[in-house]
Amino acid sequence: MTPRIALTTAAACLALLAGNPAFAQVPPPAGPPGSQPPLAATAPMPPDPPVVPIAPEAGAVASGRMAQWLLNPNGEADGLLLADGTQVTFPPHLSAAVMQVLKPGDAVHVSGWRAPDVPVVRMQSLSANGRSVSDQPPAPGMAPPRPRGPGAAGAAGALDAMSAQGRIERLLYTDRGDVRGVVLADKTIVRFPPHIGAAYAAQLQPGAPLHARGWGTRGAQGTALEATSLGATAATVREVFGGPGLEPAPQGPRGKAGPGGAREPRGPTPPAPLMAPAAPVPQS
Repeated sequence: MTPRIALTTAAACLALLAGNPAFAQVPPPAGPPGSQPPLAATAPMPPDPPVVPIAPEAGAVASGRMAQWLLNPNGEADGLLLADGTQVTFPPHLSAAVMQVLKPGDAVHVSGWRAPDVPVVRMQSLSANGRSVSDQPPAPGMAPPRPRGPGAAGAAGALDAMSAQGRIERLLYTDRGDVRGVVLADKTIVRFPPHIGAAYAAQLQPGAPLHARGWGTRGAQGTALEATSLGATAATVREVFGGPGLEPAPQGPRGKAGPGGAREPRGPTPPAPLMAPAAPVPQS
């Protein structure tokens, strides 16, 4: 057979095979039993949109009747409570200025900002009785904070050892919504850091009994203390930390003070329950 005839015969065979439906599309080889067929190549997926944090609501407005001053343990107002339960906060250096503008029972209008779903308005300006106060930095030379705790005993404005007890009427929150204190039924304010509020969240509920010991002040505008011990009753009170500006009571290896009276650091202690544990039921 000549080369020309051989090439012609091969081309004819290829044409016949291409026209046969059985050979028009050859399926890919099958994989092992139970395996998935290969995926067709697709275009790459677009990246996820960036997560945008929820910003506090600017220009928030609160209006109503003032129900109570919210005092810090130094006796300074750093907030107020409206009759509808809205909490308004402002820096303590504005305490005197705000107290000159209004008193409990007065109508007040507040503008500021608040975080979503948090009943706290951070004041930018406040108006009542035809007068107003705006948030601004403290003036140079303002008096420093009062001495805190028993180490300042005898100093003017020092905090006093105090206790308070009663039913929890209301929780107090930070601007971010963390529990930072409570108002008792007699309007006494008990403060503590947010991590204590989180640790005792199950027990710190409106209507629950609370006994607190700590350091604070009593005055014409109300009573406020920073709690160092909490419990449902005086018999179940437990220390939560050493006190405002103080370290926990120092203990050496045998329960004694360290050299020079300094106390050795203690590791973290898990929070004790505020409620006394139930007595075991005798088995019959």
